[in-house]
Amino acid sequence: MQKHISRRFALAASALLLADASSAIAGDGYFMIGYGPRQKALGGAGVADQRDAMAISTNPAGIVGLERQFQQGVDIVNGDRGYYTSGTPAVVAPGYVRSGRAWFPVPNGGYVQPIDEKSAWSVSGYVNGGINTSYDWHHWRGPNGGPFGGGFAGVDLRQGFISMAYARRFDTSVGPITLGFAPTMAVQMLNLQGVKTFAPYSSNPWELSDMSYDWSWGGGVRAGLVWGVTDRFRFGFSGSTPMWMSRLDKYSGIIADYGRLNIPANMQAGLAYDVTPSLTLMADWRHIFYSMERSTGNPSNPITISSLGQTAGPGFDWTDVDAGAIGAEWRYSPSLTLRAGYHYTTNPIRARSVTVNILTPILMRHHASIGANYAFTRNSSLDFAFVYGFKNAMTGPEWLPQTPALPFGGPNPFATVTPWVEAWEMNLGYNYKWDVGDNSIIPTHF
Repeated sequence: MQKHISRRFALAASALLLADASSAIAGDGYFMIGYGPRQKALGGAGVADQRDAMAISTNPAGIVGLERQFQQGVDIVNGDRGYYTSGTPAVVAPGYVRSGRAWFPVPNGGYVQPIDEKSAWSVSGYVNGGINTSYDWHHWRGPNGGPFGGGFAGVDLRQGFISMAYARRFDTSVGPITLGFAPTMAVQMLNLQGVKTFAPYSSNPWELSDMSYDWSWGGGVRAGLVWGVTDRFRFGFSGSTPMWMSRLDKYSGIIADYGRLNIPANMQAGLAYDVTPSLTLMADWRHIFYSMERSTGNPSNPITISSLGQTAGPGFDWTDVDAGAIGAEWRYSPSLTLRAGYHYTTNPIRARSVTVNILTPILMRHHASIGANYAFTRNSSLDFAFVYGFKNAMTGPEWLPQTPALPFGGPNPFATVTPWVEAWEMNLGYNYKWDVGDNSIIPTHF
């Protein structure tokens, strides 16, 4: 038995590690609203109701009670974003400036293995939305064009995760409580271009901009619980430590704390209620602690001589994010399941920091989603989800760095900057469930 488990884990982990961790326009800051087509279709709800192999990406306790199964999917994202100015800007290129690179593939996959009726283990690979902007040099700000005068400009941040989970259900006097624990390995890569004009403000101008991709490795832990309050009503909670990452040395002259870009801690709580045996309603809340990490939470102003990259140096100036989600799943027949959801998130970007955040215009607020699962055999099914992120924008004053006339910089009274974003995404997934008693590693029938 142990040999079978080891071989299955090695196979699943190898396939997931080979997946490309690409970037996208996300939902809750650079976190996706959910992982996999089911979570997407439900608007990110479901911490108290997990039913597929992507469970541990939200709540590792959700894997108990699932059949042995595998899922592989891809999320195709189309993000439209950019910024426009009014007045006479002095730092950024004026006018209506639109980012390129609209399309992104985002993979996900997972495997669940029951141990007995009360416990299970699982492995899953998934990707945060990341950040991806691309402004060409035609939008002119001297001396070399681009939004900051440093030529072609943009940020490409990619974050991928591999989690392995163990969960067990305990029967208590207040109802069954399932606990799950998932150590997680994280990898991220960053490419930052077009900001070399900020060299006088960097603590290390040789590791500031246009340094190609740099890699960072690290990890943390996610844990969760599901409490069956009644046969029809469940409460779920999960939380993750920060993903403590190694430094991005090539960008230690611009990322606060000398290139330390940790992935922030987060927590999620929710309820699930079975209105009928075939209809489940869900409601969730999630909080992401962006302000606790120096790179995302440090104020973006003032930008003074040699301040960029220092421990207390300028960051993205993001606030924590709170998000709410509601979802409904109707298991219409044994072969067809219908889903819908809505997701609202607060905005991490402050009006005072819009100048630097034209590179990271993560402003999504409202998302609407639909989806379905169709089982074309007893073992195989296809998942589909579509999410639309409604257009949103934020206007703030252009912020000037230190100059002889402004020893600590300050707002430009003659210009405003308005980053904006709009996106939609389509997620497709394939699921396979082994028959009870089938111990084959590779499916023998579909």
